[in-house]
Amino acid sequence: MAETPAPASRVSLASVVPAIALGPLDGRYRAATAELVDYLSEAALNRDRTHVEVEWLIHLTGDSVLPGTRPLTDEQVQGLRDIVASFDGNSVTELAEIERQTVHDVKAVEYFIGRRLPALGLEHLTPLVHFGCTSEDINNLSYALGVKGAVEQAWLPAARAMVAQIAAMAEENRDVPMLSRTHGQPATPTTLGKELAVTAHRLTRQLDRIGRTEYLGKINGATGTYAAHTVAVPGVDWQQVARTFVEHLGLTWNPLTTQIESHDWQAELYADIARFNRILHNFCTDVWSYISIGYFAQIPVAGATGSSTMPHKVNPIRFENAEANLEISNGLLDTLAATLVTSRWQRDLTDSSSQRNIGVALGHSLLAISNVAKGLDRLDVAADVLAADLDTNWEVLGEAIQMVMRAEAVAGVPGMENPYERLKELTRGHRVDADRMREFVSGLGLSDAARQRLLDLTPGGYTGIAHALVDHLKK
Repeated sequence: MAETPAPASRVSLASVVPAIALGPLDGRYRAATAELVDYLSEAALNRDRTHVEVEWLIHLTGDSVLPGTRPLTDEQVQGLRDIVASFDGNSVTELAEIERQTVHDVKAVEYFIGRRLPALGLEHLTPLVHFGCTSEDINNLSYALGVKGAVEQAWLPAARAMVAQIAAMAEENRDVPMLSRTHGQPATPTTLGKELAVTAHRLTRQLDRIGRTEYLGKINGATGTYAAHTVAVPGVDWQQVARTFVEHLGLTWNPLTTQIESHDWQAELYADIARFNRILHNFCTDVWSYISIGYFAQIPVAGATGSSTMPHKVNPIRFENAEANLEISNGLLDTLAATLVTSRWQRDLTDSSSQRNIGVALGHSLLAISNVAKGLDRLDVAADVLAADLDTNWEVLGEAIQMVMRAEAVAGVPGMENPYERLKELTRGHRVDADRMREFVSGLGLSDAARQRLLDLTPGGYTGIAHALVDHLKK
């Protein structure tokens, strides 16, 4: 038996410069998710930490909380805020160098700011940087700012735009009749617009919930008691100082915490986004199925290949890609929601490691949203296929006929006994065409008005007020 040859020597891709991304969000799919880098990357976290530390310094001096301090001049305030405004690649590199010495990321930020105070004539305020704070005072506020920015400025706008696409399709197709399927079997017809409206309505409810998210924060010391604050500077209303600072950052103050802000708001937010993802996943599988039976035709992309061997294929890749990314996103979101609400006593570091994956979780969701939006842009409604499907399923009118018979019976019309059973005998397991259905209706002995209504009825006309229900999207 021949021996397996040893692998040939090869260049290590790990040493290629610029660095090659390990994950797809920073590699193949970066264009769809790059916006999140400004909010949820490690560099963005450090910029937000710098922002929180700078604003805390301004807050303490602005209110002259500590004896011997006075409000800063406008130029000094602007100089401090410029540290954040000018935070760039060089800042990232410098912070990394400091952290190699401190082996502590938040302490590195403290030193990073301290280096810049002499140039502003503020070296005497170096002891105020990080005053009264534990690392989690800075981290919880920084993560809240990053997540808030990512959701409100990147994820929500993309999600709302995609839902608006679905709503526009619902309006455009409000009158297009379509055979429903319950348990995969032909059922009472609807309209394509109404079915799309159901999805748009469901997704909009979740977006409304997400839009009302409270992003909580705290700055109350090592175990949430303001102990260091009150010993260092007694007589100050430190709760008021903390509350006004957190609210100044655009967050909601959490008055009761351990060393960490409890992360409950994060768990609530991630559960809501995961629910949105699941509804969108359901939509993707439905659209995939409609494409499969020909209700939707896909507009080919010029030059694109659907299959490496079958040139006729136009695969629903956008919706399949979205399914996969929604599942990955939810795996992470569910883990984050479960992990972040627990902590061993005052603090453990499980939250620190977990929160570094928030960007990945939202990134896969954002990528899925992008794919659905692109997929919707390439769909054409095959109205002829929908009409043909309706025309070969006249048996779905059995429901209408037996309900009319029930109404007739109540009105005193004779011979209307056992309407369900009679329609069941006619239609269950049988294909019934237009002629057979009309023959059956004509022989029932209905009142003239009822008989004519049913004789005029077709599967495509048996959609109730489905078209009008689309108007609920406007409310």
